[in-house]
Amino acid sequence: MMLNRERFQIETPLLWPGLLVLAAAIFVADTVTNLEIAVAVLYVAVVLISVRSGRQGAVVLVGAGCAALTVLSYLLTPRGAPESGLVNCALSLLAIGSATYLATRIRAAEARARQAQDDLAHMSRVTTMGELTASIAHEVSQPLAGIVANAHAAIRWLAASPPNPDEAQRALSRVVADADRAGDVIGRVRRLVTKAPPSRDRVDLIELIEEALLLARSEIRRNHVVLRTDFGTDLSSPLGDRVQLQQVVLNFVVNAAEAMGSLETGPRDMLVSAAAGDGKITVSVRDTGISLAPAAIDQVFEAFYTTKPGGMGMGLAISRSIVEAHGGAVYAAVNHPRGMVFGFTLPVPRERDE
Repeated sequence: MMLNRERFQIETPLLWPGLLVLAAAIFVADTVTNLEIAVAVLYVAVVLISVRSGRQGAVVLVGAGCAALTVLSYLLTPRGAPESGLVNCALSLLAIGSATYLATRIRAAEARARQAQDDLAHMSRVTTMGELTASIAHEVSQPLAGIVANAHAAIRWLAASPPNPDEAQRALSRVVADADRAGDVIGRVRRLVTKAPPSRDRVDLIELIEEALLLARSEIRRNHVVLRTDFGTDLSSPLGDRVQLQQVVLNFVVNAAEAMGSLETGPRDMLVSAAAGDGKITVSVRDTGISLAPAAIDQVFEAFYTTKPGGMGMGLAISRSIVEAHGGAVYAAVNHPRGMVFGFTLPVPRERDE
């Protein structure tokens, strides 16, 4: 799971004063009680709470500070048997050191797990783009063909006798427009497959979904799917990684198009919608393909489970991981009278996040 940096920025001003107060209370209690009472063991709680800062160096610093307070308290404690106090001090230092070491190892393991997940998500995006190669090539070839045709037209208008500069200018304007179209397609693909660290920015969901639909447009046409969209007017902009969330939408849309591509009869309708309500934002992709059995629905987001011949079973699993990392949830349900609904929910940003 990737770190919610905004949340840490909000909690940090409260986290450190709280830790200081707790450490001071433990220090006072350890100093005023007898040496036989190992109050310093409670510093382990301070170390564990410091893990919430998300910074490994800070955890080590807190552990060192707690160890220093333990020794200082032992030296300042006036009552009790020194031998028992020395044993308790050693045990407390051992507990603090062990907790600090384990906390730092856990943070390192989490960082490696996040990196592995990011690498897997990137691989999934590249694989998806590979599957859509023909569609992307078609999307690019259309404006390129228009560029060639309009460029030849401009040359003919300029070579005419007399030349017609107005028509040539209009042809060159179409060349520029087609070049912009081709550039937009390439830009969308590049943004999706470029490997970059996860970000937490305001995301325009409607723009994100529309861009994903443009990437999958040729796939939708190839499977003769009728596409409709329904976007709410009161959608807020959630915090998230634009590329990762777009990957989720693209997975759902491509899967829906492929599910309807094998149909021999019946409508091939796809409805992509986004709405807000009950404190969350819901994005769904509804198709009229083949309905899955209840047992398959229960497993469809599990890794390596697939209903497609030759499928890897990773697209939906990665989608679930991405959405859950954003604090949301994925779901799948049967569409009536036929087909499936795949979607995800995201929490509505709170006022303090604004």
